[in-house]
Amino acid sequence: MSIAKSYIFTSESVTEGHPDKICDQISDAILDAIFAKEIELAEAGYVAPGGLPADPTQVRCACETLVTTGQVVVAGEIRTQAYVDVQTIVREVVTEIGYDRAKYGFDGNTCGVLNAIHEQSPDIAQGVDESWEVQHGADATVDPYENVGAGDQGMMFGYACNETSTLMPMPIYLAHRLAERLTEVRKSGLLAYLRPDGKTQVSVRYEDDKPVAVEKVVVSTQHADDIEHAALSADIIEHVIKPVFAAEGVEMAEDAGIHINPTGRFVIGGPMGDCGLTGRKSIVDTYGGMGRHGGGAFSGKDCTKVDRSAAYAARWVAKNVVAAGLADRCEIQVAYAIGMARPVSVLVETFGTAHVPEADIERAVNEVFDLRPGAIIDDLQLRRPIYRKTAAYGHFGRELPEFTWEATNRVEQLRAACGL
Repeated sequence: MSIAKSYIFTSESVTEGHPDKICDQISDAILDAIFAKEIELAEAGYVAPGGLPADPTQVRCACETLVTTGQVVVAGEIRTQAYVDVQTIVREVVTEIGYDRAKYGFDGNTCGVLNAIHEQSPDIAQGVDESWEVQHGADATVDPYENVGAGDQGMMFGYACNETSTLMPMPIYLAHRLAERLTEVRKSGLLAYLRPDGKTQVSVRYEDDKPVAVEKVVVSTQHADDIEHAALSADIIEHVIKPVFAAEGVEMAEDAGIHINPTGRFVIGGPMGDCGLTGRKSIVDTYGGMGRHGGGAFSGKDCTKVDRSAAYAARWVAKNVVAAGLADRCEIQVAYAIGMARPVSVLVETFGTAHVPEADIERAVNEVFDLRPGAIIDDLQLRRPIYRKTAAYGHFGRELPEFTWEATNRVEQLRAACGL
C-alpha cells in the first residue's frame, strides 16, 4: 500500500509598483521605444549619416535601471539608429504605475533621472552579427538562421504543468492573479486608499503532486496613512482574495490562514521604502520556484540575448508538450555558447509523468522546434515593441496576443512525431 505524498508549496508575486518591478518596466519601455522607432525609421528608408540604414534586426539592448528615494538611474549598452527620450519614458512609466505625487513617497514628475547608457561592446556584437558557424564556413545565404549567434552563454529553462488552464503551477498563477487584482481595485478607485507597492503569496497543499487546497494567503499592500488595519484587511479579503478565487474556481482549506499586512502598517513603500533593480524578481517572472531557473534576467534585453528569447522558447516547447498530452509536467533546458547559433544541449525532463517514452518526446522536440536564436526570434516574432507588458505579473501563463510563446500551435506536430 503506497503512502500519499503530501507537501505545501509556496510562490509569491509583486505588483507593478514594487521597486524592482518599476525598474523592469522602465527597462522594457525603453527597449519597446527603440524597437518602435527603429521600425518606423526602417519603413521610412532612413539612412544614418555614417551610411547605415535603420534596421530593427540590428538593435541590441541591455538596459538596466535602479530606483531609490527621489532618483532613477538608467544604464547599460544599446545599439540603434533611433533616438528615444529616456527621461520622458522614465517619467511616463513611473506616473502610469501610480507614483505621481510626493505624498506617495515617489513622484515621476519631479524625481531625478540619470541616463548612463552607452554603446554595446564590439566584442559581444561580432559573435551575434556573425555566428561562430558562419565564421567557420556555414553558408548563411542557404540557412540565414546560422548567422545569428547567441548573445551570451548560459542555460535557460522552460516549464509547464496541467495544474491550471494556462498550464502554469497553481501557486504562482494565483499569486499573480491576486497581484493584478490589487492593482485593478486601486486604479479603478474601488480601494482608492491603496498605493502602488504590494506583494502577494500563496501556499498550496499537494497530494501525490496534485494541488488539492490553498492553505495560506499573504497580501501586503502599501496604503494611505489614515486607513485602519481592520478595515483594510476586510476590504482585501472581500474585494481581492474572494473574487480571484471565485473566478478561478479554487477552494481554500477550511482552516486556511489569511494574513493581510502582517506588520500592521505599510505606508512607506516603493523606491522610498526599498531600492529597486532590474532583474531582481526572476522567480516571480517565471514559475514561482516550481521550475528551475538558469539565472539570467529578462527585462531590458533584446531578443538576441538568449537569457530572454531562449527562456521564452523553452516555455513554448514545454507548454506544447503538456498541451499535446505527452506528459503532465515538462521542463526544458536549453544551453548556448556565446556567438554560436546552435544550442550546445537540449534536455527534456518530465518527472515521471510522461505518457509516451521520454526519448520519443526529446526526439520530437528536436524535430519540431528550431532553437537557434534566429529561428526563435522569427517564430515568436520577438523584434517588436511587446516587452513592457511582460515586465509585471509574470512573463508566462498570460495568454495575450503579444505573448506568442504561450501559443499551443505545435501540438499536432509533436503528437505526429511521437506516432500519435
